[in-house]
Amino acid sequence: MSEKLQKVLATAGLGSRRELEKWISAGRVSVNGSVAKLGDRVESDDRILVDGRPVNIVTDETPRVLMYSKPEGEVCTTSDPDGRPTVFDRLPSLSRGRWIAIGRLDINTSGLLLFTNHGELANRLMHPSYEVKREYMARIHGTVDEAMIKRLTEGVLLEDGVARFQSVKAQHARGEHDEGGSNRWFRVILAEGRTREVRRLWESQDVEVNRLKRISYGPIDLPSIVRSSDFIELDPKQVISLFHAVNLRAPRISEKSVVREMRERKEKKLRARGNTYK
Repeated sequence: MSEKLQKVLATAGLGSRRELEKWISAGRVSVNGSVAKLGDRVESDDRILVDGRPVNIVTDETPRVLMYSKPEGEVCTTSDPDGRPTVFDRLPSLSRGRWIAIGRLDINTSGLLLFTNHGELANRLMHPSYEVKREYMARIHGTVDEAMIKRLTEGVLLEDGVARFQSVKAQHARGEHDEGGSNRWFRVILAEGRTREVRRLWESQDVEVNRLKRISYGPIDLPSIVRSSDFIELDPKQVISLFHAVNLRAPRISEKSVVREMRERKEKKLRARGNTYK
């Protein structure tokens, strides 16, 4: 069954449909040797080039999403020239398509990372216009008072524009202790993902972030039982909740038996640790 060209390119993770429509209009895309135009539809066996480079097209793959608990010390690239471990090293292989990271975490930040094989879903979840909330636990070294929290929630001018937290709440992280009373934990929420935004907001107030962990992305929370460097596949209900979070029509998702068995084995492993995943 044929699909619109810009939809196929978006699903492949090349950008938003609106951006890809501009690429098509600019003559950057060809189909079977001919320059494409808006309105073209393509089949799964068509040869598509973008800027002269072939595109791996997947038109009928079931959307899949992985939850990964990133440790500190891993980079969010597929490879690293310095030989550092990457977040892709531990992921399962795909028979078709590729894993796309939904946002990034810097090398010194740990916690929740989502990966999907659905490019348009990834693009929307990262795009600031959809205001998908990200929640973090941040350990702050320095004095934090109510006036500072007010500034951080009302807006601070950074080098790339005004930024703010939607919420800042002081609390202690389970199992963690303040060191000499100079460190405090805060739960913060923001609705965009600029580079090092959480750290830069705190640093603008002359305090230091010495630990940072993402604990949720949109409707998905990182369970405490998913340990560092571990991953688990989201079930269809959770995947659909991500589509709904960005006003994207959710496809009919039918788990393949091999995928379901892999997820169930993973859940069984988590339950064996003395807790349940749900």
